[in-house]
Amino acid sequence: MSQAEPAVYAERLGRAFGELWAVRDLDLTIPSGEIFGLVGPDGAGKTTTLRMLTGVLEPSAGTARIAGYSVQGEEEAIKQRIAYMSQRFGLYGDLSVEENLNFYADLYHVPRRERADSMERLLGFSNLTPFRRRLARDLSGGMKQKLGLACALIHKPQVLFLDEPTNGVDPVSRREFWRILYGMLKEGVTIVVSTAYLDEAERCSRVGLLHHGRLVMCDTPQRLKAALPGQMYELDTAHGRRAREVLAEALGQRRVGLFGGRVHLAVTDDGELQQALSLLSREEIELRATRRIVPSLEDVFIHAVGEAEQSI
Repeated sequence: MSQAEPAVYAERLGRAFGELWAVRDLDLTIPSGEIFGLVGPDGAGKTTTLRMLTGVLEPSAGTARIAGYSVQGEEEAIKQRIAYMSQRFGLYGDLSVEENLNFYADLYHVPRRERADSMERLLGFSNLTPFRRRLARDLSGGMKQKLGLACALIHKPQVLFLDEPTNGVDPVSRREFWRILYGMLKEGVTIVVSTAYLDEAERCSRVGLLHHGRLVMCDTPQRLKAALPGQMYELDTAHGRRAREVLAEALGQRRVGLFGGRVHLAVTDDGELQQALSLLSREEIELRATRRIVPSLEDVFIHAVGEAEQSI
């Protein structure tokens, strides 16, 4: 792959299952050395997108190139240059940590003379060295994910694809997992990760928001948040759900989000804020506090989804 060649390139990429398009008209360019987050709810098309980009699933339309090779006809060349950790990555419970690593090294034809150093580095990197002889089935959920990542990296891929790798993993293990990813990034590995956790998306170089199989927004987290029109306010109330219903009915779903007991409200100006506060007062919904805030990626996603729904 040349320096100018992006790690991932897709043009009008799509996949249909019968009459249903799971992904449609996807244009995407990911340069080498980036960590790219693919975000969207269940059914948005994240897994289908990753499966097409890794050569597992044949596209119904469009083209894609990974590390300079086409997903249509050059799948074997791609497989030697990527790692794909799916939601159900195939660890073998009756093999030890070390035996799982050796198994994947055999699959990827890692030379014996390179294997020992790679294994020691990955075990140390993932803090699995003390558990190298423990059976995989006896590891915690977070440790299994780290072992899965180590197995995926044993052949030193250029591009790493991860499909919701921290789904169901505890917060401490999630932080540790991302620490490892940042370490791989420093070693020059390009990372494409799908996630339903928007706090994780904040850690990415750029983020793509998928909705109904279409890429509705793509930029850095900072630019996405800065591009959100108007002003964002947080309303603290003991009746968050009711407040959200009232405001969403008056202003539209894409303007209002509920975060725990707090409502996030997007307004165009101070006059519209006062209108919203008066509406809540008429409904006898008491506010404990109101403050202006910096939008979160979740605020951006709610707005983007609302815009996309209006255009359908």
